[in-house]
Amino acid sequence: MERRVAEVQRETLETRINVRIDLDGSGKTRLETGVPFFEHMLEQVGRHGLIDIELYAQGDLNIDAHHTLEDIGITLGQAFSRALDDKRGIRRYGHAYVPLDEALTRVVVDCSGRPGLTHAVDYHRARIGDFDVDLIHEFLQGFVNHAAITLQVDNLRGRNAHHIAETVFKALGRALRMAVEPDPRIAGMLPSTKGAL
Repeated sequence: MERRVAEVQRETLETRINVRIDLDGSGKTRLETGVPFFEHMLEQVGRHGLIDIELYAQGDLNIDAHHTLEDIGITLGQAFSRALDDKRGIRRYGHAYVPLDEALTRVVVDCSGRPGLTHAVDYHRARIGDFDVDLIHEFLQGFVNHAAITLQVDNLRGRNAHHIAETVFKALGRALRMAVEPDPRIAGMLPSTKGAL
């Protein structure tokens, strides 16, 4: 299987984003978004998904981080879709349970070609430091829509909002890693009875 790498640029009146991902990486990340907590979360996806991510984003943070995170989700999703190409020989499905102290989250992924998001997480407070937790959903929605994957996120328990968020992103990385992993038993075949994903 060829190395699965993609780069995408997106420029709007609100944001300028450049992202490069390598699905067969070692988990290295270089992130400049102007949103430190979110960078900490994306580091978890890279490290636990073994996905190399280079991401540079400039957005209208003088308003808030909404446009920036939504557009990062869109751009990262587009890069993921391009890097995955036609999905031949991958496992397609991935899942992970990740604990952090009192928090536990389950993430399940299907690289189905059909975008769908269930984000069943109650963060118990509106902000983690200066970060608005609603933006996690906005990022995930943008990512799912443009990666064309189905993503189910269920926080099973937790009190600390930082712990809960971190389990979401660590589990996302682990589930993506499993889903895009080459499956030697179906090398060259699509993991679908339809013949297309």
